[in-house]
Formats: sequence, structure tokens, C-alpha cells
Amino acid sequence: MQKVLVLGAGRVAHPLIRNLLDHGLDVTVTSLDLEAATQMIAGHPHGHPLFLDLDDDEQLSGLVAATDVVVSLLPYNFHPRIAGVCLEHGRHLVTASYVSDEMAALDAEARAKDLLFLNEIGLDPGIDHMSAMKIIDEIKAGGGRIIHFRSYCGGLVAPEDNDNPFGYKFSWAPRGVLMASLNPASYRKDGHLVDVPGQDLFRDMHLVRVRGWGDFEAYPNRDSLQYQQIYGLGAELQTIFRGTLRSVGWCDTMHNFRRLGLLDREPRPAKGLTCAEYLAGLLDVPAGGDLRRAVATKLGIAAESLPLCNLEWLGLISDRPVGHEEVSPLDLLGDIMLEKLVYGPHEKDMVVLYHVFKARFEDGDRYERTTSTLVACGEDDGDSAMSRTVSLPVAIAVRLILAGRIPQRGVVRPVHPEIYNPVLAELSELGIDCKEETTPLKT
Repeated sequence: MQKVLVLGAGRVAHPLIRNLLDHGLDVTVTSLDLEAATQMIAGHPHGHPLFLDLDDDEQLSGLVAATDVVVSLLPYNFHPRIAGVCLEHGRHLVTASYVSDEMAALDAEARAKDLLFLNEIGLDPGIDHMSAMKIIDEIKAGGGRIIHFRSYCGGLVAPEDNDNPFGYKFSWAPRGVLMASLNPASYRKDGHLVDVPGQDLFRDMHLVRVRGWGDFEAYPNRDSLQYQQIYGLGAELQTIFRGTLRSVGWCDTMHNFRRLGLLDREPRPAKGLTCAEYLAGLLDVPAGGDLRRAVATKLGIAAESLPLCNLEWLGLISDRPVGHEEVSPLDLLGDIMLEKLVYGPHEKDMVVLYHVFKARFEDGDRYERTTSTLVACGEDDGDSAMSRTVSLPVAIAVRLILAGRIPQRGVVRPVHPEIYNPVLAELSELGIDCKEETTPLKT
């Protein structure tokens, strides 16, 4: 029986683990939370929950040596170390995380040892790459050239459960979501390069309408420019933009939260303080006064504006105890948002992935617009849309590797037809389906 080692039993792991077990694989799941790993195995005879402290090099090495493929669902900064152990024992590695510089540096060594380190095989990154490359390759095969490409993805709340002013609930760790709010971004628009510093990220916003689902706010996601090369797009490309989708109002709120210092990562004394006292100290304004108006004055916005309403709704200008002796504003905000923006029993999330292409075909100098839309909602009393769209591509890729169906070696993204065609086909059978539509354009 082929063996898979899954490192991490967090929020997205369950669909992956069940899929591998249901396909007859022997799966060991490690975590610092043994109970979580045990629950995901759910008594399956070929599932093995195991406590693992990653500081235990000997145990980690033994586990990797005893498996066929390693899956890391750990934070991305652990992946190069895990990859090093995989190199030592000659084992393939699969992750859903972005390729870091440290991971990319292992490409030559992995190739030399005939190993595949497949990264970015989740949702974003992952399904976004695969669904985009499918269309790009089809357009090229038809004699077309991509002129404009925009790609959007967001984890949101299913409309029927959208009951808070943020239009958002957390389906993974809030710290990661807030940290991503600090990233600078770059993209190309109509032939012009656009660089967006982190402090202006939420001011570079536009609306995107997804047919049947309404309007969303979109803001740029990191460095879009690198995907011109990754996707094999030519010099005629005028626009390339990758963005994050959120409900309307999110960007204005988060921009002003950043201006208040609520995304700062430096710990501050908090012993015995209320949230209002902590915020007053952060803004260097007297405690005990009309804090909401003081915040509005500092920001230069109306006291009745959405950012101030959301600040009050969270309880950040209330007598709620901070609950820490020392905490950074970002971590305090994350703690409170996780309390307030949490999925209740039977509530469902929603994933939206949306691509827009404009292509030119030289036969007759004609133009076409192609869209690809994926909308997935969480299962009734089952897995979330986020967990399914992140971890099922990983599971399918693992099985393709074990079956010898992926010829690529080294540090790889899923931009090759040998990967994206079978993964997208199986995802469609599982109800995770990209709907494509092409219409002719006059210019």
C-alpha cells in the first residue's frame, strides 16, 4: 500500500485526508494537536494520527523516510526545511503555498535526484493557475494572443449567511489575512506599470461584477508581473492583474484601520487595559472621552462612516478587556475579528474565482473576450468551500504523482497540461467547476 505523510491538520486538511483514504492510500497525519488529527482520520483503518514536534529532527526524518509522498500543510516558512529532508530521503513533496526564494533555490537539486516538489496546487495559488493556463493554451492553439488578462479570487461568506457589516468570516487563521493586507503589489494596466506600496493597497480598488453573484471589491494581490513569464504570455500583453475579492466596504474599512495603526506588528503593553484604553494609547489621545469622535477627527472622516461603525461593532472602543499583558495591534485585531467574524453551526462560506481574457486573432484581425467563473459554496453540515478548493487539488496531485502521471521534476507550479488537465477534470466531477464563456469583440 502506497503511503502519504501529511504534515499539519489545520482548517483545510479534512477533504485532502478523506480523499486519500477513500482512494486506498495509507495516510499518516501529524500535528501538534493530536485530537484534531485523530478526528480527521475518523477511525479509518489506514489512517494514522501522530503527534509531531517539528523540532524533533530524528522523528521527522524517520517519518519522511517511511513514506512515498510528503504533503506539507504547514506555514510556508517550514517548507524549505521539509524539502531538505525530502531531498535527503528521495521523496516527492506537495504544498499549496507560493514558491518562496528558498524553495526555488532547491530546483536543480530536486531535478538531479529525479524528485518533484509541486507547489501552488491549492486554490489561490492553484486552481487559478490551472484554469488560466487551460484557457491560455487553448487560445494559443487557436492562433490567438493574449492582450489583457485579469484574475480575481476571494474567500467570502455565502450570501444567505452574510450577516455582519464586514461581509466576511474567517475560514483560516486571521493573522495570515491581516498580514497579507500589508503586502505591496505591482501589475500592468494598458501597457503601463503600476506599483502599489503596502500603505495604499486598499486604495487601489475597483469593482468587479460576477454574473449572478453581484459586485465585489477587488484590490491587487502581490506581484502580478511575474505571471507573464510563468504563464508564457508574450510581449503583446498590455494588462496583467491578479486581485483579491472582498465584499463592498472592506477596502475602506481596512485602509482606515491601517491608518489607525491597527495593522502594526510591534507588541505594546496591554496589562489590565480595555480595548478602548489600548486604542486611545495607540492613537495618543486621552482615554475616557468620546473616542469614536477622536478617531474620526484623526482620520478626517465622518463619525458615522463605515470604518468607524465597524470599529465600534468589533468592540475596539468598548470596555472589553484586551486579555493580554502585551500584544501587537495586528494580533489584537485578529483575536477580536476571529471572535466576531466566525462561522456558526450550519453556516457556509463561498469561494469566487474569476478570470477575464481579451485575445487577438490575426486571421481577420478579430478579438474575443473569454471569462472563466468558479463559484463554490460550503457543503451542508460538511466541509467548507475553502477547505475543498484548497486541499482537493493537493489530493488529486498526490495520486497523480503516485501513479507516475506527472513527468515534471524540480520545483514546479501546476501550469503544465499533464497536471492541470486531470486535476481540473476530477475537480469538475466533485462539483468544483469553472464555467467558461467566449464572446466576439469589435476591437
